Amino acid sequence: MTVNIGLVSQLSRKICWTFVFLLSAHAAMAAPTLQAPPGLRIAVWAEVPNARSLTLGAQGTVFVGTRTDGRVFALRDVDGDGRAERRWTLLKGLDMPNGVAFRDGALYVAESGAVWRLEDIEQRLDAPPSPELVRKLEAYRHHGWRYIAFGPDDRLYVSLGAPCNVCDPGDRGAIWRMRPDGSDFEPYALGVRNSVGLTFAPDSGELWFTDNGRDWLGDDLPPDELNHADAAGQHFGFPYCHGGDVADPDYGHERDCSEFVPPVQRLGAHVAALGLRFYNGTQLPAGLRGQLLIAEHGSWNRSSPVGYRVSRVRLENGKAVDYAPLVSGWLGADGQVLGRPVDLLQLPDGSLLISDDAGGRIWRLSAGGG
Repeated sequence: MTVNIGLVSQLSRKICWTFVFLLSAHAAMAAPTLQAPPGLRIAVWAEVPNARSLTLGAQGTVFVGTRTDGRVFALRDVDGDGRAERRWTLLKGLDMPNGVAFRDGALYVAESGAVWRLEDIEQRLDAPPSPELVRKLEAYRHHGWRYIAFGPDDRLYVSLGAPCNVCDPGDRGAIWRMRPDGSDFEPYALGVRNSVGLTFAPDSGELWFTDNGRDWLGDDLPPDELNHADAAGQHFGFPYCHGGDVADPDYGHERDCSEFVPPVQRLGAHVAALGLRFYNGTQLPAGLRGQLLIAEHGSWNRSSPVGYRVSRVRLENGKAVDYAPLVSGWLGADGQVLGRPVDLLQLPDGSLLISDDAGGRIWRLSAGGG
């Protein structure tokens, strides 16, 4: 019998991806026991199917995007007890509506092929308005889920992942930005394979983002990346170079790693670093203030799973000086996946929300024992 190795490899990858999507769609797996530093408490804040990106409204409403579920939700902790009691479904039937952002009373939602706006949304949660089209995007499946956020320049930043594991992505594989009405759509950060988390430094307003490294170079290469863009037009290496110094075996001969902006921090290989936030509140320990917190969704094709945690990158004068776990427990001791953290959101009281798409939950990290 002749075995087609290439076909077997393709089928194996499809099976792996099917597992990942089914896992992410699971809405009610058993709640894990999470571990946080002494003096902090982490507890379920809300049950939300396939909870992904998070953003906060002016009146305290938390908006939640999804990927496999196709819906967009709104949540409120009405009585202030540290758990959301109200949940509204604002949109449904969308194509991977991962991205959510809030500006001047309006909710912006990014699905694979479009960005939509819901005006005056916090006054209309019981009867959401029809979404208005902001801008059409090219829709595709591979890395086609968008992350969006408004920058201090009042532009909406949109991540367009490369439609491949590794390839020449053309206009994709970059972070773009546009005006709130969808005009002046232009690339900002180039050579970005698949960023599913971006944020802006509270002091400088400069862009920081995570990027997922390519697959099939082994368990330990290449690293995921934490990147910092302090100007438009910088190139971060994809597909030629990964992690600052790993030349791609297919494209590395075309350009040298020295041509590109290296990462501020090389993260774990295959940890799937997604959402990130600068913590600037006062409820959590003072040592976290000004530091970057990163949700690591977890590996899907590594022989020993890694990630499945929230990590902290300690910065001094814009340089990374330490990278360590902050919250863990979504991966069981036996390798069982108990959840997959996706995004982070700081609430006005200084506590921190953490979405978990596989567990169908949003967690709240706050001061307190237990």
